[in-house]
Amino acid sequence: MPRELDRLHEFDSHVAATASLAGSVLQGLDLRERSTILRHLDVEGSVFLGCDLAVGDADILLAGGASIHPALSGIPFRTYRTRLYSADELFNGYVLGDDATFGSSFDSRVYRWYKKNNGLVQCLAKRLHDAGIDDALAELLEEHVTKGVVALMGGHALARTDARYRDAACIGRALSRHGCLVASGGGPGAMEATNLGAWLAPYEDAALDEAIEMLTAAPVFEPVERWIETAMRVRQRFPDGGTNLGVPTWHYGHEPPNVFASHVAKYFDNSIREDGLLAIAGAGVVYVPGSAGTIQEIFQEAAQNHYESWGPAAPMVFLDIEYWTHTKPIYPVLAQLADGHRYGELLGIYDTAEDVIAHLIG
Repeated sequence: MPRELDRLHEFDSHVAATASLAGSVLQGLDLRERSTILRHLDVEGSVFLGCDLAVGDADILLAGGASIHPALSGIPFRTYRTRLYSADELFNGYVLGDDATFGSSFDSRVYRWYKKNNGLVQCLAKRLHDAGIDDALAELLEEHVTKGVVALMGGHALARTDARYRDAACIGRALSRHGCLVASGGGPGAMEATNLGAWLAPYEDAALDEAIEMLTAAPVFEPVERWIETAMRVRQRFPDGGTNLGVPTWHYGHEPPNVFASHVAKYFDNSIREDGLLAIAGAGVVYVPGSAGTIQEIFQEAAQNHYESWGPAAPMVFLDIEYWTHTKPIYPVLAQLADGHRYGELLGIYDTAEDVIAHLIG
């Protein structure tokens, strides 16, 4: 495996230990102050992705057998990304309480660019960005997963005043406290509730009631400014949240990312985002009532489990018996499809958050 270097201290340590960059992949590094060092290293087979180089260094590196891929110009985001996002980074430019600044946030600006730019260079930039997110997500999983990833899927329209919102938050909190990395699609509704619960996992139980009470001042995500402002007020009240994951997409950029995911893997390509989120959820997926998008994710997960395309089958657990057997009668179809397969033994459907939690962690 090539050595990947995306932090300057890693570069310095590697060079001090090996005196070589041969075969290494360097990403997003500002190497302008490392010019003297670079010019005396073996760089055969190395790859420089979006690195800043001093004048003249590129020619020397190319002559030494390196490959250089500079950042694309005119793009409002880093094409060679080395880290997942944070809510603070996504909403950078928005001043809390000043609605007029919301459109100036990084997330809003990138969404507007996404809607208008579909040329070859722009498509390449989006693919490069998403590949970087893939790599950063792999690092997060390697560092933080102890008892597996559990994802919660559900409707983006679930109001903060709905009892199922609290249920989703309780599930997220309990699984996070158990040691699971809790993940969601990173948006509003059931997704926000999931990340909220995991964010509040380090706090006393009463914190969740207080937070939801604050959030009900803006029950749904329109107008978005009110929705974001109330959430950020909760973040100010409870600033030291637990580690958890949101995986939103600019494809649905009209749905803002929630602020309770400590790590945000935001993609341009929604198909990669959805399939990837389900693929990493090896410890189970919970389904809260939702509509077409949630139902699509049910059968995506069923296909992964049916063929065990990402490893052993994972539990699929449904909250709200009436909804999933009569309102949207998906569960009977799924149970029939899974009959005789390993994942059929892992299915569950319940009416309480406590039973969902017990199914997953006992």
